[in-house]
Formats: sequence, structure tokens, C-alpha cells
Amino acid sequence: MKKQIILTPDAPAPIGPYSQAVQIGHQLFISGQIPIDPATGALVSGSIEQETAQVMKNITAVLTQAGGNWEHVVKTSIFLKDMADFAAVNEIYGGYIPEKSAPARETVAVAGLPKGVRVEISAIAFLDA
Repeated sequence: MKKQIILTPDAPAPIGPYSQAVQIGHQLFISGQIPIDPATGALVSGSIEQETAQVMKNITAVLTQAGGNWEHVVKTSIFLKDMADFAAVNEIYGGYIPEKSAPARETVAVAGLPKGVRVEISAIAFLDA
């Protein structure tokens, strides 16, 4: 199988040597998304809820470009600068996740994230044939 690079202008352009997502067969690996507004290239700053909402919009855009949606997501990883933000991030995240098909997930606190953001989320999806 050949890997396919997924790229959409509706999510932030990569800020390093990586792709927004890579698809191999039915598997889609979405790189960690941070709260960058793709229209302006600027960081979304403000509340952790606003930052998380932008991250989820960015992932949604990549999923859509690949022909998927949140029901196709089988695994997510959430990286937080401060675990005290867990409940707020979980609230916004949960608004995007279909409860009946919620993916596997871990949430970890990290010492730092790109551009000093407070949240980064990556995802793995399995797309329909």
C-alpha cells in the first residue's frame, strides 16, 4: 500500500517536517493539532475552551478532507500543559465525540508544547472502504 498525504487549507499548515495527516489504506494518522487559526495562521489564545475548540475544528477539517468524521476516529491522544485543564478540555472534546463510538484515548500532562500552547490533540481513524 502506498501512503497518501492529506493536506487541507482548512487546518493549519505544518510548522515543521511533517504532514497534517497520512493515510495508508483505511488507516488515517492525524498529526497533533494545536490551536492555530488556519485562516490567519495566528494562535488562538484566550480560554482553554477556546483553544480546545480550535484544535477540534482543525482535526475535523483534516478528517473531512480525508473523507471521514469523528465516528471514524479509533484513538486520540491529548497533551495538556496543565492537568488542571482536564475537565474543561474534556467538556469541549466531548461535544465532538459521538458517545456510542467514542475512541480509545489517553490524556497526559507534558512539560511544554509547540509555540507555548496549552493543548495538543492527535488522532487515528479507520475510514470506510
